[in-house]
Amino acid sequence: QVQLVESGGGLVQAGGSLRLSCAASGSIFSINTMGWYRQAPGKQRELVGRITSGGDTNYAESVKGRFTISRDNAKKTVDLQMNSLNPEDTAVYYCNVGVITSQPNVRAENFWGQGTQVTVSS
Repeated sequence: QVQLVESGGGLVQAGGSLRLSCAASGSIFSINTMGWYRQAPGKQRELVGRITSGGDTNYAESVKGRFTISRDNAKKTVDLQMNSLNPEDTAVYYCNVGVITSQPNVRAENFWGQGTQVTVSS
């Protein structure tokens, strides 16, 4: 099994910064794309940013220039640096990781973290 543990959420004033981290562990042979999604109350879950194993990134238009996603392949972690936060960024943020699991049950599968709350006050 694969576990994702997120950290770094919290309450911040508008204009402030937060850094989210997600660490993967368990039966992992390799990790493909890693990403962050968010879900605000009453809204659908949406992509915030993702990064491939080769380091290519893409972001939602609403966060471009403010958020930066990065990964450490050796540590199996993905971080999201969030700057210039505004109240519209308030949501539960979820880590998502595409994994090739290790033997004996080798398969490609996506895993989700438990979510971490980010609240931006005006």
